[in-house]
Amino acid sequence: MNQKLQQEVLRNFQYLPNDSMVRLPTLMALYGLSKSTILREIKKGNIPFPIKLTARTTAWKVDDVRQNLRRSR
Repeated sequence: MNQKLQQEVLRNFQYLPNDSMVRLPTLMALYGLSKSTILREIKKGNIPFPIKLTARTTAWKVDDVRQNLRRSR
């Protein structure tokens, strides 16, 4: 994800409704971690598990991500 888009994601995350969904690039920007590290942390239980939307699409509930970010600080 390019730096400009990453800044935009971080700036607007607080305005998303709790029941909305975010994809992996957003999680990477929020946590500041690579894809492989995000997946490793999911397996360890340190990041919430994603929800499978379709056979090839996964996303995370914004409310779950917010709660996890609050706990990890």
